[in-house]
Order: sequence, then C-alpha cells, then structure tokens
Amino acid sequence: MMRRKSPSPQPAPWLTGKRITMRPLREEDFEQWREVRLTNEEWLLKWEPLRPNNAPDAVRERSAFIVRCDARRRDRQAGVGFSFGVFVDNQFAGEMNLSSIHRGAHQNAYVGYWIDHRHAGHGYTPEALVALMQFGFDELNLHRLQISIIPRNTASRRVVEKLDVRAEGIAERYLQINGLWEDHIRFAMTSEEWEVRKADLVPTWLG
Repeated sequence: MMRRKSPSPQPAPWLTGKRITMRPLREEDFEQWREVRLTNEEWLLKWEPLRPNNAPDAVRERSAFIVRCDARRRDRQAGVGFSFGVFVDNQFAGEMNLSSIHRGAHQNAYVGYWIDHRHAGHGYTPEALVALMQFGFDELNLHRLQISIIPRNTASRRVVEKLDVRAEGIAERYLQINGLWEDHIRFAMTSEEWEVRKADLVPTWLG
C-alpha cells in the first residue's frame, strides 16, 4: 500500500517595506535578539506580561529562544499566528506579531509590536505595521485587525495615530501587564477600511 506524501510546509512569509524587512525569527538570530532585548529591558518590560515563575528565560537561554521560535513556527503552520522579526539594514530591530487568528464568523486577529529604542521615532514601526496589514487583509483575507494599547504608552500610540487607525474606546482592566490589570485603548481596522485606505498607505509606507 502506497503512503500518500505529506504536503510540504508552506514557506515562511517575508514582508518588505521601503526600509525594513520582516521575517520569522530563527535560531541564528539569537545573539542579535538577546542584545536588543537586554539593551531595551527597561524600555519594554513595563509594557509586557510578567514571565511566569520558573519559566525559561528566552533572552538569556538559547534553548528557550529555540523553543519560542518553534512555537511560532507551529502557530504559522496551523494558521493561528504569524510572528516577524523587523530588520533595518539587515540588523534585528524589533518584532511585529499577528496572533490569535480567529476564522469562522469572526475573521479577526490581534496585532502586537515593539522596537529597539535606538530605532524609535524613525517611522520603522508604522512601516512594518502597514506591511503586516497588507499581509493580513490581502494574503490571509482577514476581516479585522485589532491593536490594544495602554493609554499612557505614548510611543505605541504614536504608531497607530500616524496611520490614523480608528480608536474604538477603552477596554477596562483588559490585560495583565507587568503584574497589573491595565486598561487598554482598542484600535482597529476592517477590510472595508483597508480597501479604501490602502491606495494611500501602501505607496506612502511601502513604496
């Protein structure tokens, strides 16, 4: 009896803008990723969930970083999440993530991002976000992308404000961040909005 071959895994997507490249992280990115994360600990950790007690530290342990990359590869293969490293001049500069993809009647995903403070303020993050939106709407055929931001996180808010992403209001005590239940402003774009706005956003930010 002949066995049917398993389908080959889909190639990992690469996204490009005018100045940035986005691709999934892999083991050989560990040293760059660790240097950036360690340099930005004070800048980043106050906006992130606490690492669970006794959980491996992917910043300091290569093996934990590999596990992290493998988990994101499985999410990508299952179609439930797409995580990208953001590279500027071939140097790792941050991450842009599309997570918790829901299909069926929802067709929704959640966007999260961060950037090395040494690259902040140069428009790299909104550029990467437009590339992610193009991928989410035009390639994945999602209907809605949502971004949730703590109100006092002015750096993250500037990203969506530069792109004029619609604010939907405040979700009270929405996520546990750095040990506290924090309110978040919810920003969103739908595929109908994207169809109207991409003629301006894509040439402006992606070239």
